[in-house]
Amino acid sequence: MPIITLEQTGDADVERGGDFSLFTRTADAELRERGLFIGESLKVIERAMVAGAVPRAMLLPEKLLEDTMPVIERALAANASTPIYVAPKTLFKEITGYEVVRSALAVFERPSLPNATELLDSLGARRVAVLEDIGNSTNIGAIFRSAAALGVDAVLVTPSCHDPLFRRAARVSMGTVFQVPWTRIGSVQSWAGEGIPLLHDLGFKVAAMALSDESISLDDEALRSCEKLAIVLGTEGEGLSQATIDASDYTVKIPMAHDVDSLNVAAASAVAFWELRVR
Repeated sequence: MPIITLEQTGDADVERGGDFSLFTRTADAELRERGLFIGESLKVIERAMVAGAVPRAMLLPEKLLEDTMPVIERALAANASTPIYVAPKTLFKEITGYEVVRSALAVFERPSLPNATELLDSLGARRVAVLEDIGNSTNIGAIFRSAAALGVDAVLVTPSCHDPLFRRAARVSMGTVFQVPWTRIGSVQSWAGEGIPLLHDLGFKVAAMALSDESISLDDEALRSCEKLAIVLGTEGEGLSQATIDASDYTVKIPMAHDVDSLNVAAASAVAFWELRVR
C-alpha cells in the first residue's frame, strides 16, 4: 500500500511523488492551469469520488489516518498507485499553511465541463441558477449547498465567476459542487448578450435578482407560474450588470423589513430557491 510517512519536507519519496507541492495553500491557480483541483475534507473527497473523480495523491495528518482509511481504500481501489502522504501535525501545517488542521486533502483531475445547452437539455432542467461574476468562494460554496438542498437542477457560472472547484468553495459547499450539475455560460465577461438568448432558446424565463424601480416581489405569481426559470445572482457590491438586467424577463427583489435593502448573496439565493422552487 503506497502510504508514505513524512518526517520533513525534503523527503526523497515526496520529491519523487511529484504532486506534493500542490498541497500548499497557494497552489490553486497552478492547479487550475494544470487541470487539477484540491478536495479538502473527507466529505468533499468522498463526494468527488462518488461523482467519478479519482485522486492522484492524498495528504493527511497522521492522527486522522485511521478515520480516513475507508476513503484511502476507495482511492486505492480506483488507482492502486495513488501516493498517500501522512504527516505529523506540525509538518502538515508547514506544508499546507493551515494554522488549524482540518482534514485530509486530495489532488484530483479536473473534469471537463459540458456545453450549457447540452447540460440543460440532458437534465430536463426547470430551475437553474446563474452566478454572475461572484468572486467570493465562500458565497459560491454556500449557494451550491442551497441549490442542492432546495431543488435547483443546475448552476451556470459566468466567465468571470470564481471557480466552484476552488478548495474553499468546495469545502463550504459540503461537496455539493459534485452533486449539482454545473458549467460555464457565455464566452466573454459580458455574458448576457450571448447567455440570456441561449436560455430563452431553451424555454427559460430569466429572473434577475436586483433592486430597481421596476423590480417585482419574489412572491409574484408571474414567477411561480414559470415552467422554466433561470435565477440570476450577482456580486455583493455592484450587483448584476445593467446589460443583464435589461435582457432579463423580470427584475426581482426580496421583500424585507426594517429598511434592510439587501441580503448576502448566499442568503438571498436560499430564499429565492425556496420561493421559486417547482411545486
